[in-house]
Amino acid sequence: MTARARYRFVDHTITAHPDSDVTFEAQCLDCGQESGGLPTAADTDTWALRHAGATGHMGFRRLMTSFALVTRHTR
Repeated sequence: MTARARYRFVDHTITAHPDSDVTFEAQCLDCGQESGGLPTAADTDTWALRHAGATGHMGFRRLMTSFALVTRHTR
């Protein structure tokens, strides 16, 4: 008996998840202090600039977190 395989190719779309928001964060590479989740990239930059001014620390990691939803298209 010979096994047969059937392949179906289905298109998918990926979009931002409708029940979530994008969050932005910064972390100081010198002391590890974190901004916590902020609503905009500009808020994250402001936090990093204030931290740099207060401490002299100049290196930061900036993170953007979003959640995605994949939708399968039917033919």
